Amino acid sequence: MSSALDFTHDPAAQSWVASAQAEGSDFPLQNLPWARFRRSRHEDWRIGVGIGTELLDLAEALRRGRWSAAEQALLDPLARGDLKALMAQPAAARRQLRQALFAALQAGSRQQAQLEACLRPQAAVEFTLPCEVGDYTDFYAGVHHATAVGKLFRPDHPLLPNYLWVPIGYHGRASSLTVSDTPIRRPWGQRKGPDDAQPVFAPSQRIDFELELGLWVAQGNALGQPIPIHEAQEHLFGVSLLNDWSARDIQPWEYQPLGPFLAKSFATTLSPWIVTWEALAPFRCALHRPADAPAPLPYLHDAADAMSGALDLHLEVDLQPQGGRAQRISQSNAKHLVWTPAQLITHHASNGCNLRPGDLLGTGTISGPQPEQAGSLLELTLGGKQALALEGGLNRRFLEDGDTLALRARAERAGAAGLGFGACSARVLPAHPVS
Repeated sequence: MSSALDFTHDPAAQSWVASAQAEGSDFPLQNLPWARFRRSRHEDWRIGVGIGTELLDLAEALRRGRWSAAEQALLDPLARGDLKALMAQPAAARRQLRQALFAALQAGSRQQAQLEACLRPQAAVEFTLPCEVGDYTDFYAGVHHATAVGKLFRPDHPLLPNYLWVPIGYHGRASSLTVSDTPIRRPWGQRKGPDDAQPVFAPSQRIDFELELGLWVAQGNALGQPIPIHEAQEHLFGVSLLNDWSARDIQPWEYQPLGPFLAKSFATTLSPWIVTWEALAPFRCALHRPADAPAPLPYLHDAADAMSGALDLHLEVDLQPQGGRAQRISQSNAKHLVWTPAQLITHHASNGCNLRPGDLLGTGTISGPQPEQAGSLLELTLGGKQALALEGGLNRRFLEDGDTLALRARAERAGAAGLGFGACSARVLPAHPVS
C-alpha cells in the first residue's frame, strides 16, 4: 500500500510561493495537485502543478529548472500536456517526481530563481480536463444515498439484496465529461408520469446534481488479469471532485431494465485538479460499514485497506440562483462511502476488465446519515415533494435555468497541513430548441 507519510507531508514545511501559506489555501506545498492548462487559445495544452494561487508551468520548469535525468524523463511528457504518461508510471516514480517538485518549491530551494518565471496565475489561464478519459464508470457506493433513494420507491426494503455484497456500477459516457465552469444544457428526453397514457419528449423538469468524487486510474492491468486488493492502491493516481448531473424525470422511465442512460449521459462536471493519492495519505481513515453489513468477500478484503483505505474529506454543496448569492445547501463527508477506492478498483478488474491510465471512476453520491447531509436534491426535497427554502423567499425542488451548482472539498486533520480540491461548478442553461 502506498500510504506511508514522508517529508512532503510535513505540516511545518513552507513554500517560497507566498500565496501557498494563506490560511485555508486549497493548494499548500503539501498538496501539489495536477491540472492541464494553456495561457491562450494559440498555445498547446501543458501540465501544471497548483501552488497557492499560482500554477507551475512544467513546460517552462523543464526548460529552466535543474532536474536529474530521471526527473527530466518524467517531466518531458508533462511539458507536452500528457498526464497519462505519468499515470502509467509505477507508484515509486510518481512519488519521486512529487518529492522533486516539493523540494523545488520549498522555501530555501536553490531552484527558486529559475522557477519564479515559470509561475502562472491560476485566474489567468484556461483549464481543460486533466487528460482525455478513455472510459468512465460510475459506482453507487454512497450507502446513505442508496438508502434514502430506496426509501422513496421501496420504503420497506430500501437496499436491494446485493447492495452490501457487491460494488454496484454502470458504464458512463466519457465524451460528455466537462471541466468545471463549463455550462450544461438542460436535456431533452422521454418522460412518463404514473397517470400518463403515453410518454412525452420534452426538456427535463427535474435537473439534479450528485455530490461525488472522481477516482483516476494510474497504471492499468492486462486484459484478463485482475488487480489484487492488496495492490489496488498502487493503481490509484488521485482524486477530483465530480458532479454527476441527473435528469430525475427521464431516469425512472428509461432505466429499467438496463440502468442509467440519457438521464445521466448529457453532462458530468469535473474539477480541473487531481489531488494525488500520495498527498491524501494524512487523511485516510478506517472504512465504516453499517453494523448489519456482511463482511466483504475475500477478494475485496485487505486488513490494511480496511484500516486506512477510506478518505476523511469534508464536502460541501453551494447553490447560486441567477442574480443571487451562493448558499450552502448540504455538507457531507467521503468517509460515508461503503467501499474504499481500492475495493472499487479491485472489483472493476476482478473479471479481467482491463483498466487503463486515465480511466475515471465515480464513487456515487456521497450523502451522510442526516437529512442535511444529502448529496442530491432528490434527497433534500424528498423526491420533489418538499421544497428546499433559499434566501429571499426562493425555493427549489430541482434546479432551474440560471442556477449555478458548486462542489467543494477540504481535508483537515490535527498534525497535518489542510488542503482542498478547487471548485467544481457549472451553470444550468435552457434546453436547446428542437425543431
